[in-house]
Amino acid sequence: MHISEGILSPPVLIGGAVLSAAAVVQGLRELDDEDIPRAAVLTAAFFVASLIHVPVGFSSAHLILNGLLGIILGWAAFPAILVALLLQAVIFNFGGLTVLGVNTFILAVPAVLCRMLFVPVLRRSHTRTAFALVGALAGGLAVTLSGLLGAAAIAASGRGFRPVAGALLAVHLPVIITEALITAGIVSFLSRVKPGMLVRKKK
Repeated sequence: MHISEGILSPPVLIGGAVLSAAAVVQGLRELDDEDIPRAAVLTAAFFVASLIHVPVGFSSAHLILNGLLGIILGWAAFPAILVALLLQAVIFNFGGLTVLGVNTFILAVPAVLCRMLFVPVLRRSHTRTAFALVGALAGGLAVTLSGLLGAAAIAASGRGFRPVAGALLAVHLPVIITEALITAGIVSFLSRVKPGMLVRKKK
């Protein structure tokens, strides 16, 4: 879910950059030494997943995995997503440098919210079905919120872009379902082999 350059207004770009910068600082403060390999793997997964574009009507969609990143990394999802988006902008010209702050904010805020909402539930879960259900909710909700934030950023940049904002939401409806299924499977798997990745306490 990349908003390209030339769409957003300067106030939206500046606001997104400032908010993301503050959140990245917070994420780096919470990134322990033992978290770095985990964050690197998830950054790579996010980078690769969002490079695979599937045509949907007049546009295309791709996996995001921000719900999964949020559950595992918390605030550290901000620097992880920032690095992945920066590499995509520099290497493949996806998104762009001027919209880097806004795109990071759109994808990372839902990730952090998913951790706040669902990790307490995961700590009380005792079956694979419960873990899978929570994973599905996190995966679907994260993409939904990212779509809403992206549409809001586009709509706030001028009336002429409001139809684009609506199209952004419509295009990502299949992604919401796919993300829910994939995140459910991954969370269920981790609950069996590495439950500490999901429920360990962060600072």
